[in-house]
Amino acid sequence: MSEHGEKKERGVKNHPFVSYLEHLRDDEVRSTKALAQLRRGLGKRMGTPDMYLYVVPFLPEHQQEQERYFLIASLFALHPERAPRGISIGMTFWNVYLESDHSESIERRFKALLASDIEDLGHKLRSAVSLAKSKGVGIDYHRLFYDIKNWDHPDGFVQMSWARDFWGFQGEKENKNDKGE
Repeated sequence: MSEHGEKKERGVKNHPFVSYLEHLRDDEVRSTKALAQLRRGLGKRMGTPDMYLYVVPFLPEHQQEQERYFLIASLFALHPERAPRGISIGMTFWNVYLESDHSESIERRFKALLASDIEDLGHKLRSAVSLAKSKGVGIDYHRLFYDIKNWDHPDGFVQMSWARDFWGFQGEKENKNDKGE
């Protein structure tokens, strides 16, 4: 475990805040109210007062980092369905693409997400999570939390990883089809 109580599972750290959100989701008594209050923060960079009870105890000092907590909390509340650990948004989009009979509009939306700057990322992710919800495809919020933190890295490794997860699987499938597998 790291200094923040994070543990790694399949190469992705369990973040205590996301683990807390998962606990809220699974709490039969509190989940409906808590998730409704967290959803009210959709589209609001620093959330709403309804969210503070759940988010403020986890907030770090830096405001840009704080925005990520509010974003993850509201997205989680919008669609709290689990995905296997380590699944990126690229793989999520791939699964949506498969559920949508290989719709070109899904690929266009994914490209727009990859091209997003940090200022527009929340809006694009809200759309992506809504799309995943409509197709019953879960999200790994531990992975998403990490990826948002690193979105602006000069190497663009998050975007490249998502792209590999989306287009890499298409390539593998096409190669298998070419070989008659």
